Amino acid sequence: MEALTQKQKIVAIIAIAVVVCVIGYYYINSTKDVYSTGYDALNNEENVEVETKDKENTIVEPKTILVHIAGEVKSQGMVEVKEGARINDVIEEAGGTTEKADLSKVNLAYRVEDGQKIYIPSKSQAKENVEITTNSAGENVIEGTTSEKSSGRVNINTANAESLETLPGIGESTALKIITYRETNGKFKTIEELKNVPGVGSAKYEAIKDYIYV
Repeated sequence: MEALTQKQKIVAIIAIAVVVCVIGYYYINSTKDVYSTGYDALNNEENVEVETKDKENTIVEPKTILVHIAGEVKSQGMVEVKEGARINDVIEEAGGTTEKADLSKVNLAYRVEDGQKIYIPSKSQAKENVEITTNSAGENVIEGTTSEKSSGRVNINTANAESLETLPGIGESTALKIITYRETNGKFKTIEELKNVPGVGSAKYEAIKDYIYV
């Protein structure tokens, strides 16, 4: 009977040991999962932080545009400048102006656009009354000589409200509509496009078509 009791004790001890081992095994595995999950979460947070910093440190380079500059600059021709550049920047890219240049009628602060042509006049041209537009439209090209100006012709792509009001039948309200139209839709490609402006019908266009150009 005592031997049987002894065997029972041994079996009980073995059974307890097995239970303890099984519990310990599952406990260790569950602990690993917790640590692994925590590590992965921390690692993900670090990766997100690094990616965010990389995005913050990424500088978006402005696009480049091509502008044609002519007249009294040291290097005439095509110039590549960054989008948003001013006429002054274009002049610098062209090597600066010559000694003959007259910048008194040129708006150096005007923001240039891709495909635009800029003309830097000479002092002699200024004496000849060559007009360089420096109005709100910002165009800096030769608009015309005095004789053309006296004929009443107006460039509808560059004229300010005051100049537009010199046209037959064009008042302050219509002049502002013309300026608003070209600022919204871009430059007029033909003078006929002026009929698309509210307030400028076929009759009014016929009255002014001989006095305008693009």
